Amino acid sequence: MAYAAHLAAKIQPTVSLAARPRSEPRRPSSLHVGALGGSTKVQQQKFVTKSAISVVEGGDAIVGVKQNTRPIIVIDNYDSFTYNLCQYMGEVGANFEVYRNDEITVEEIKKLVTFLYKVPHAYMFRFLLIKSPAVCCLLYRISPRGILISPGPGTPQDSGISLQTVTELGPYIPLFGVCMGLQCIGEAFGGKVVRSPYGVVHGKGSLVHYDEKLDGTLFSGLPNPFQAGRYHSLVIEKDSFPHDALEIVAWTDDGLIMAARHKIHKHIQGVQFHPESIITTEGKLMVKNFIKIIEGYEALNCFP
Repeated sequence: MAYAAHLAAKIQPTVSLAARPRSEPRRPSSLHVGALGGSTKVQQQKFVTKSAISVVEGGDAIVGVKQNTRPIIVIDNYDSFTYNLCQYMGEVGANFEVYRNDEITVEEIKKLVTFLYKVPHAYMFRFLLIKSPAVCCLLYRISPRGILISPGPGTPQDSGISLQTVTELGPYIPLFGVCMGLQCIGEAFGGKVVRSPYGVVHGKGSLVHYDEKLDGTLFSGLPNPFQAGRYHSLVIEKDSFPHDALEIVAWTDDGLIMAARHKIHKHIQGVQFHPESIITTEGKLMVKNFIKIIEGYEALNCFP
């Protein structure tokens, strides 16, 4: 029990309001929200989030955390779009915890993920629950359900723990990569991230087509094609795409890769565009579909 309490105290999410330049010295956040449930009173000027209650415009807010509802860990790559994604998750009823890409290590996340995703069968969970219910319930409540890797500046090499997170945690936990997050998925499994042959796009709306023959993607229930907002200069190179590990799920009219997922670990998925952009017509539904992917993975692995 002492170890569980120590771990819970050590790994606390930092929720802040706006991205700051990578060159600015790192300062402690003014807002920390606990991972173990209950209510936390916070005061900020704009939008703060933790759980399904999410939108605040000034003043005080009571940020409630549903009991026994495990969070999605958000790796924030210092991008101003991160909290738009968080807002969507809150609006579809998901709890989440936000960490900058340099304020938590993969090893710290592994200590939480290992508890659930390397326990092979539900009977083992029940055995642990009987033998040590307090420790088991505590660890269960702080164990993440999934990981979201946010957009960010630069290349996957500039993304802190994001690339390592895909490589080492992706096989064990549902993972959703957005923009740079998709590029991390591509590079982690043998692809090349290169400059787009069509140059930089910033706030460009494009029609995105997806493969309707593939089940369980982020695009279930979306029109085909749909409008998506793009903000990027890099893409996963199509000619060297690692077809042995990944499959292309969506693309633009000019053939740029807009989404991919792992062939075996189908819970690893990513998109090049921004679901949270106002230009993207069905972004919230994609976030909801990620929650469904998590629920399907939990059911497959017999977790309560």
